Amino acid sequence: GGKEGRRSGGASMERRRGPLALAALLGALLGAGRAAGTELTFELPDSARQCFHQELQRGIKFTLDYQVITGGHYDVDCYVEDPTGKTIYKETKKQYDSFPHRTEVEGVYTFCFSNEFSTFSHKTVYFDLQVGDEPPILPAMSSRVTALTQMESACVTIHEALNTVIDSQTHYRLREAQDRSRAEDLNGRVSYWSVGETVILFVVSVGQVMLLKSFFTEKRPGSGGAGT
Repeated sequence: GGKEGRRSGGASMERRRGPLALAALLGALLGAGRAAGTELTFELPDSARQCFHQELQRGIKFTLDYQVITGGHYDVDCYVEDPTGKTIYKETKKQYDSFPHRTEVEGVYTFCFSNEFSTFSHKTVYFDLQVGDEPPILPAMSSRVTALTQMESACVTIHEALNTVIDSQTHYRLREAQDRSRAEDLNGRVSYWSVGETVILFVVSVGQVMLLKSFFTEKRPGSGGAGT
């Protein structure tokens, strides 16, 4: 009887340990962050250039993602320079792009966005600079030699799916902002065109009324001379 009690007690402890282990893994999953990064949305006036600087160590991976949200043809010039002044990335009149790179020189890197080719269109630009490799999800995952358990594999899959969801949400948020800007611009053009048509119709109507009135009010010369 004592053995059976100890056995049933051990089984219940194992059942309780399962949910606790799952909760611990999910906590580590939610606490695992992405690579350090900076997100910024800024206004870029016409004929202007805006540069940002980031100090990076040698051998560090970074990824630059950018997209033009509003303004003109939704394009911008972008280039990246390393600490020696060498241009490692340059694109002209791009709506969006992604540039991954691993640094070869330690120092301050320069990220520039230029709207100098535009003389009247202001731009709104979004960029995301991710620096460094993503940290491991679970402790000592990179150094372990045994295979992942089914629970750990499921957590890794969930973590990757969450990263995909975050990227998708950012993408759709930017697309929504861009589409809203286009819709507002189109609405403004339609409103101005409607006002212009209204003014033209009013002027034409007044002109037609004045023309018809002149037909009926024209004086004809009197006929008839002095009687004899």
